[in-house]
Amino acid sequence: MTQRFAIHPSDPQPRLIRQALKVIEAGGVIAAPTDSCYALVARLDDKDAADRIRRIRDIEERRHLTLLCRDLSEISTYAQVDNKQYRLLKATTPGAYTFILEATREVPRRLSHPSRKTIGIRVPDHPVMLALLEEAGQGLLSSSLLLAGDEQPLNDPDEICDRLKGQLDLVIDSGACSGRGTTVVDLSGPSPVLIREGSGPLGPLGLG
Repeated sequence: MTQRFAIHPSDPQPRLIRQALKVIEAGGVIAAPTDSCYALVARLDDKDAADRIRRIRDIEERRHLTLLCRDLSEISTYAQVDNKQYRLLKATTPGAYTFILEATREVPRRLSHPSRKTIGIRVPDHPVMLALLEEAGQGLLSSSLLLAGDEQPLNDPDEICDRLKGQLDLVIDSGACSGRGTTVVDLSGPSPVLIREGSGPLGPLGLG
């Protein structure tokens, strides 16, 4: 059965945040709001939950899942960041950007790209998601809630409940998000490469 919690978008109730994290820690997959769109979220080291996310989204194992971090300093736990990359990350986080970076050994091998050893990382700018991350005390695994055949990620909690009833353990209802995915930038090479333009402006990246 899919639970549904109504959590205030700017002042999330700590009790409900703790309950939502318990669902994640028990191996659950939840839908939660971010500053770009709703996302599927699970525990970082939970292979079964990662497989469920891929099945829900109908994506292959080689596709990146994204690691959500609380802040800029936490990124360095999971990704190798040089000075140039750090300056760009500092200018754009928190925000609606996903960065492809070289993974550290803290990232389970199955979650990094099998041939390139990279991982997608972002710091979301949404009080509910940041509260979840703070309560977790570590990164959380995520993927935009973009279903096969759809052009835009799911944005409305009612639609998420209707279309994914029984496939999710919890839907956090904090109202609609922007509905667009993140801007994705590959930083694993000598210079930034735009993979997808989304909610995050290109100006701070020097790509606009």
